[in-house]
Amino acid sequence: MDQRKRPTIRDVASEAKVSVATVNRVLSGSEAVRQGTRERVMLAAQQIGFYGMGALRARVAAARPRYRFGFLLHQPGRAFYRNVAEALRLGAEAIADCEIEVRTEFLDDLSPQNIASRMLTLGEECDAIGVVAAVHPLVTQAIDTLQAHNVPVFALISQISATGEVHYVGLDNWKVGRTAAWVFENVCRAPGKLGILIGSHRYRCQEMNESGFRSYFREHAPGFTLLEPVLTFESRAIAQEMTEKLIAENPDLAGLYIAGGGVTGAIAALRSTGRAGKLVVVGL
Repeated sequence: MDQRKRPTIRDVASEAKVSVATVNRVLSGSEAVRQGTRERVMLAAQQIGFYGMGALRARVAAARPRYRFGFLLHQPGRAFYRNVAEALRLGAEAIADCEIEVRTEFLDDLSPQNIASRMLTLGEECDAIGVVAAVHPLVTQAIDTLQAHNVPVFALISQISATGEVHYVGLDNWKVGRTAAWVFENVCRAPGKLGILIGSHRYRCQEMNESGFRSYFREHAPGFTLLEPVLTFESRAIAQEMTEKLIAENPDLAGLYIAGGGVTGAIAALRSTGRAGKLVVVGL
């Protein structure tokens, strides 16, 4: 390219619709320029082929706010949580006006003691914490400690607080339960017995799943018989054992609602008992 025709700072300013002085401030790394303006200047420079793109990118990157977010998820062997971790990583990368480092830990030990301990440790290194946890006083105490040190905590997948004091990112689980119930009403050939599996009564998402599920049947389909929920403790092996027991004790079972925890174990039980494809199953 003819060097006399290469884009100048004035050309960048014109393309970005800012002053030459603003472009100079961006190039010098001045803090007196808003991040959005810096990004606009860099985009304009890239579009016209400005020769100083290397320096400009470095200045804009250096000026971006930097945050470190920590996430505590459940077992790494569960595809759902691996997918959540990947979505968090991609979401952080998609944010252009700041630099976000994502630290994700997968926990095999889901005891309140371990979750609370890991939250506090992660809180020493991160600007905010996201966690999947059951409701428990030790978890609540850890949250209070972190927030007292200006480290925000928010719940993923399952709410931690009934009062809404801990911000929550996830589904409206009461509606999830009612939607699952609608499926059974419309897919089952006739009303019958429905088994319910839940991982733990302390996960608010599962508690609300079951509550919404039952409320729908009381309102719209009272002909179904809902059995008492069976605990799986978030274990594949226990879910398989409990499902096999449900089927053995209830040969007339019409469906199975897995309100959380142990989906793969329940599926294995349906296959081992020859009931796969014969029962209506909804799993979360």
